[in-house]
Amino acid sequence: MPRQPTAPTGESPRPAPCVLLKPGETFLKGRNRERFEQRLQDNLRYALRGVGGSTWIRTTQSVTVLGGQVPVAELVERALRVIGFSVVEPAVRVPSTVEDIGATVLDALDGLRAGRPGLTFAVRARRRDKDFPLTSTQLERHVGGVVHETLGLPVDLRTPDVRVSVEVGRHETYLSWERHKGQGGLPVGSGGRALVLLSGGYDSPVAAYRAMRRGLRCDFVHFTGAPYTNASSVYKAYALARELNRYQPGGRLHVVALGTAQKQLAVAGAGKLQVIAQRRLMIRTASALARRTGAEAVVTGDSLGQVASQTLANMATIDEAASLPVLRPLLGWEKQEIIDEARAIGTAAVSVLPDEDCCKLLAPERVTTRARVPDVQRVEKRLDMDEVIEGLLRNAQCLRPGADEDGSDADAS
Repeated sequence: MPRQPTAPTGESPRPAPCVLLKPGETFLKGRNRERFEQRLQDNLRYALRGVGGSTWIRTTQSVTVLGGQVPVAELVERALRVIGFSVVEPAVRVPSTVEDIGATVLDALDGLRAGRPGLTFAVRARRRDKDFPLTSTQLERHVGGVVHETLGLPVDLRTPDVRVSVEVGRHETYLSWERHKGQGGLPVGSGGRALVLLSGGYDSPVAAYRAMRRGLRCDFVHFTGAPYTNASSVYKAYALARELNRYQPGGRLHVVALGTAQKQLAVAGAGKLQVIAQRRLMIRTASALARRTGAEAVVTGDSLGQVASQTLANMATIDEAASLPVLRPLLGWEKQEIIDEARAIGTAAVSVLPDEDCCKLLAPERVTTRARVPDVQRVEKRLDMDEVIEGLLRNAQCLRPGADEDGSDADAS
């Protein structure tokens, strides 16, 4: 028998603050959905490490509810980092009675209208508990009527200044009037692991972020021109990896000193093929490193035609040296689109800093736009490439950007 609205006995419990998290593509995963949701919850727990208080996570009917002894603003900030949630809503929990819902919405809008003459509103209800005495439409009309009659606020169902969301559960109802756009995408780690070639520019950090949004958990490899360049590019790569690790369980940064090998290619007569030969060496080294670390693909920030080394012919020649798939999330992006995305994810401020880029070391005045595999292979045969790559990996450094921020192991997940 449906429950009837009841008057609260004594004083109603105060609205309890919480955060509603709504998934993006995970919602569409059918039989695999449980696996994706579990990964998403794991990533959320990781994002809450070191938050400074106890927290709890509850999942109900495709909505994750987050709360605890932590300010809601801090919970929202942490949740906004988690790839896989499309909407993040600060909210309050109230008993599932018509009276409590109406009174809480009334108090909230009364506070919001201060200093905002002509504030318009709309109520959108979703009755998850079908035993609730009012339908979703009836509840919207009831609550909206109470607000309009009491506060005199005008209703605007198309473009309201405030959209009040009401989600009715069996025991609790969640009310929210503020929405933040989440990261969207698939939970990091649901699609496997990848190794990102991380330079100090705009492109590769954005490519890493885009790979994460497709479910890839990323480690990073940075090639320096040491001993012929200073450490500025390493500092930048570390800062970029730390920023990117805000969106995933901490990825490792491998630092490889490429300068001596670059000099060897130059001495071997690479000439105008120098840049392509260097890129092939990077891809070969990254492929070998990826296999050792359990990654299944290599990610680069290449954008078709952006520079001479990124023509279709040169990309094909570079890929011939790879032993794993090479993913290029930014292949069709324009430079301004990449810069705008870098600003949005927080890496642009680091990318703009000066450094000594290894790609410019020993670069010829003109780079060929149509390198042929046999021509580059003739240069490579003058060196023992297997020995060169083994030496590069043997002397590589492994860092854990961000591991010191919460006192935990960045690779513990």
